[in-house]
Amino acid sequence: MAGRTSAVRNEYRCSMERNQSGKYCIRIQVHYPRHAWTLGVFFLASSFDRSMKKLEEALDFMQRQEDKLWFWGVDRAEDMGFSAEFLKDAGLKLDRRTEFPRKATNVSLAPERLVPAFVLGPMRRGLAESVELTRSVAAGD
Repeated sequence: MAGRTSAVRNEYRCSMERNQSGKYCIRIQVHYPRHAWTLGVFFLASSFDRSMKKLEEALDFMQRQEDKLWFWGVDRAEDMGFSAEFLKDAGLKLDRRTEFPRKATNVSLAPERLVPAFVLGPMRRGLAESVELTRSVAAGD
């Protein structure tokens, strides 16, 4: 494979749960191997379709802004206020929780590349299944 000089891939884990008020809580944990760090973010959405649209936007943002996220999140960690504002502008919040749900979908993307549409279909199905599974367990089925 002459065209491939690097096998470095950003690894995304995504989970979706419904909170007590019925909103969808989407958590994203990304490992950026070029900077050897992990970032966790989350957002809330009112519907499944809205959460999927926002997830696509979040993945695109995190792909495009890797260097800025690293700079403000690690290199300038004492300035977390700016980092939180930078994420807030994209509709994301820093996820400080250490545990990540076992039921998650994963996607691996080349750094700084757009998120191809074909990866979103399997991700959408995986997240829909995890929400349905959570709902049926909560209902005691």
